[in-house]
Amino acid sequence: MDVLSRRGFLSAAVTGTAGALVARAHASMAPYAEGPGLALSGFRGTLCLFSKLLPDLPAGELGRALAALGFGGVDLTVRPGGHVVPERAAVDLPPFLAVVREEGLEVPMITTGLLSAADPTARPILETAGHHQVRFFKPGYYRYAFVDVRKELESASADLRGLAALAAECGVQLGYHNHAGYLGGPVWDIARVIEALDPRWVGYYFDVRHAVVEGGDGGWRAVLNLIAPRLKMVAVKDFFWEKGPKGWEQRNCPLGQGMVDWKEFFSALARGGFHGPVSLHIEYEIPGPPRVKRENSLAAAAQDLAFLKAGLARAYAGEGAAPRG
Repeated sequence: MDVLSRRGFLSAAVTGTAGALVARAHASMAPYAEGPGLALSGFRGTLCLFSKLLPDLPAGELGRALAALGFGGVDLTVRPGGHVVPERAAVDLPPFLAVVREEGLEVPMITTGLLSAADPTARPILETAGHHQVRFFKPGYYRYAFVDVRKELESASADLRGLAALAAECGVQLGYHNHAGYLGGPVWDIARVIEALDPRWVGYYFDVRHAVVEGGDGGWRAVLNLIAPRLKMVAVKDFFWEKGPKGWEQRNCPLGQGMVDWKEFFSALARGGFHGPVSLHIEYEIPGPPRVKRENSLAAAAQDLAFLKAGLARAYAGEGAAPRG
């Protein structure tokens, strides 16, 4: 696939050619597509955009924009500052879901900031999600204080167990997100807790970008193999290490232009038979003044979606999907 360079993409976006980038991204996918939407040579999951990228779009505009780009669904933010604020989830989430679905998109998952069943917004969010056929949710992040990590892990684990029990009661599956720098980032620390919970309702929301940060080359492969039987959702994004005035820092970038081994990652998903939701995250800087930033954001999403579709098509068609010898 002809992947635009990061510099080339940013330059083109700034000069106002975002529409051309959208067309080019779709054209680059042509050899791998089997028809409109999500026919991807065997992959049956839903390709979603994490709605954090477009925080100001109402439901109808969000749905139309993503459907036009070729997404199959939305990973919807139901958290402070999100598309649906937690305190109003019981009222605002059902009509938001209905409008997005009218545009032909699924909402298989929501992203929340929930950390405990004691949160007064937890039950309304999860009951509403379950009642309206949202199958998965991502909880918030537990932090290490690095004073006594054993006690900190146990405290967070107690909260997680309570939240998982509530989610099961509401009919929504919990996918734990491995975010670098937080509890569960390395996966090994949270694995013993999750393994003791009902696999029907609790598993993992695997983020390969953060797994590479925490575990390097061998680490991400090991933890993905460890959690594969309980993999619920997948997050995709890319990064590289860059040395700046403050030392080495993580820099987010378009898919395929960073340190993630995408061929091996997609092949690992195919070998494991994963067909759950895939959420595309755009975390790198989107250039342009506010009046054109939305167009540039959609162009970025189109480019990364084309890369994602091509990689999944190759892997799920069997190329590279056999065990390594």
